[in-house]
Amino acid sequence: MNSNLQFGFSVNKEEKAIAIKREFAAELPVVWDAFTKSEILDQWWGPKPWKARTKTMDFREGGTWHYAMVGPNGEEHWAVMNYHAIDERKNFTGQDGFADEQGNVNKDMPQSNWRVSFTGKGDKTLVEFQLTFDDLDQLEGLIKMGFKEGLTIAMEGLDDVLANRQ
Repeated sequence: MNSNLQFGFSVNKEEKAIAIKREFAAELPVVWDAFTKSEILDQWWGPKPWKARTKTMDFREGGTWHYAMVGPNGEEHWAVMNYHAIDERKNFTGQDGFADEQGNVNKDMPQSNWRVSFTGKGDKTLVEFQLTFDDLDQLEGLIKMGFKEGLTIAMEGLDDVLANRQ
């Protein structure tokens, strides 16, 4: 990661929330596309050597992104993001959860509500994530799974994708 780019990650257990700020060295339309188009998401979403593989994506209010995280030995862990609200090139909200190959959410695994906001700053874009959880156990479960480390690696992968798209 370019050390001149902003990065922050904080957990608020009282609010059952995770706040993440990450700046990218690309203009807002390019970063927005990286979060909202499956052909780009599949290039960076997930910690290397894992890769995302989209089964279906319908980026609209009421739509879903159903994808698998595929490990280096072919193992698959499915997830689904159900989009709730979209304000083009500004933010989107949705509920993310682990799922099966058919897109059925696994209620025994952590689920979180996401708000992802985008702020253009010339040739850079700030992306702010606000994740909230229904209960503290789900938040702590996601952290124990290595969420911070995995997301950090994924963001570095996005840096690489963005550098190649400029």
